[in-house]
Amino acid sequence: MSLLAAPFVVPQLAFGGAPLRLAAIDWAMLETAITLGNTPVAACEVKGFRRDAVTPVLPPDMVDLGLRGAPNFELMQIVRPDLILSSPYYVRHLARMEPIAPVITLPFFVPGEGPLPKVMDALTALGARIGADPAPAMEAAEGDFARAHDRLAPVADRPVYLVNIGDSRHFRAFGTDSLFGNVLERAGLTNAWADRTRFAFTASVPIEALAARPEARIVVVGAPPVQVEAELHRSVLWNHLPAVAEGRLHRLPEISPFGGVLAARRFAMELVRALEAA
Repeated sequence: MSLLAAPFVVPQLAFGGAPLRLAAIDWAMLETAITLGNTPVAACEVKGFRRDAVTPVLPPDMVDLGLRGAPNFELMQIVRPDLILSSPYYVRHLARMEPIAPVITLPFFVPGEGPLPKVMDALTALGARIGADPAPAMEAAEGDFARAHDRLAPVADRPVYLVNIGDSRHFRAFGTDSLFGNVLERAGLTNAWADRTRFAFTASVPIEALAARPEARIVVVGAPPVQVEAELHRSVLWNHLPAVAEGRLHRLPEISPFGGVLAARRFAMELVRALEAA
């Protein structure tokens, strides 16, 4: 499969004659289940997922269970899931969830540790629990990472800042313990942000910090707010950054930094598109 082909169409798998009814609290777990071919019937913050993660496209009839930090347990009980998908972020909800259905909790994002191996391991762990073969999803992901490595080899001579911009004076830097940082390394590129991060990124960092590696490229993930974009356009500081002044600024669309394997594959795909286009 080509890296640029649509990689997010997955079959619905059956277990014991019918798919398990899943409810997802955690978005990375939601992505993992979809990747394995069993789209949950309910999830938290469905509208937010559609906005921030963009893909995979959730079915219109998916039940929204409310906030990830404060799920609607009464509605969850009405949905009657066979299994609830969670992560250590939401361990405080276990006492409310376990009477409703069995809960599987898998770690993805741990301070100081790369999440990509955990993202891949989750395919195996959840696949075993719901009766789905993880091999096709794992092979597709590894293939995309390998193709990204080959296609980005011509631009591997420069380090890359991976950032998200919140205002015209500050950014978030995605480090080596981020999903984006891990995929960047798998693609053969060097992360220009070498300082410590916590839970995948460091915020808020002054814009001038991007001048520390003048030879680097800057890759912006997600569009800044319209007003911030206008302020950056007028900013002397921003426009005098070497990467901006010399045309080494690249834009990626909105991608969830706390997603699963589909977010990792989409980041690889969009990174290739952005850097090859330049």
